[in-house]
Amino acid sequence: MSKKIAMIFSGQGSQATGMGLDFYQNSEIAKKMFLDASARVGVSFTDLLFEDNDKLAQTEYTQPAILLVQMIAYKLFKEACSDIKAEFFLGHSLGEFSALCATGAIDFADAIELVHKRGLFMKQACEDIDAGMMAIVGLDDASVEKVCAEAQSDGKKVWPANYNQDGQLVVAGMKSDLVSLEQTFKDAGAKRALLLNMSVASHCELLSPAQAPLEELMNHMLQDSFEAPILSNVTTAPYATKDEALVLLKDQLIKPVKYKQTIESIANDVDIVIEFGHGNVLKGLNKRIAKDLVTLNVSDMASLAKVLEEVCA
Repeated sequence: MSKKIAMIFSGQGSQATGMGLDFYQNSEIAKKMFLDASARVGVSFTDLLFEDNDKLAQTEYTQPAILLVQMIAYKLFKEACSDIKAEFFLGHSLGEFSALCATGAIDFADAIELVHKRGLFMKQACEDIDAGMMAIVGLDDASVEKVCAEAQSDGKKVWPANYNQDGQLVVAGMKSDLVSLEQTFKDAGAKRALLLNMSVASHCELLSPAQAPLEELMNHMLQDSFEAPILSNVTTAPYATKDEALVLLKDQLIKPVKYKQTIESIANDVDIVIEFGHGNVLKGLNKRIAKDLVTLNVSDMASLAKVLEEVCA
């Protein structure tokens, strides 16, 4: 009996200088994908990823850089093991766009341009406001939600943004409002309320100006060609049409990422999860969300060989 596999992709925060170098040095496919991405966005991805620079931290470059490395990892896996089919694709925030590309709903070069411009739209939405995000550690979801709801009733702009695991929920909003609530979260039982080094408030209503331009661009680029369903960050439910993607990915900008809930929903339906791209942040989250769910990761040539041996032998 064949194993049921989900393919997953992480979001922003997983980037690092040097990511993708092993792929680039050892794969002609990777080199071509670097060239194609560079030509599409008009920036050298070898310089961006392999040399110290300020651009990698800027969301309009962070997003395509992460997607590039993830899609190289996925492409190399599929080239070596084409018989393996996913039951589901899913991603954390930005990673849902890599999932779109992996399932065939968008061309690779189009996906690179799409997430580059998504980053620009998000940046522009937050340019004239002091936006930010804060990680709340050690507090249950309901308590975080209550603090946010009470703060909103007092006129503050704060929202739950990323449900990562039990005891770890990221909130987004106006930075001054987040800072003003630090002690409130701690008084409610949080071990930490840590302001993140971000100038964009992802997955909250502050990004509503980015919705229309993103939807228009997606409408030109997406296709009704899904190899397998994608699990939505917004609803946790599967979707497999362009029309659904247009609505859900537009909504994803202003609604929280329900990653924890998504993994919980599939933990008994799949045998193995494979994370593609630099690092293994989702593998770590999965271990804490559903400890019996096997998660593998493809982040370089050595880990690719290990995963191929385990799932394609």
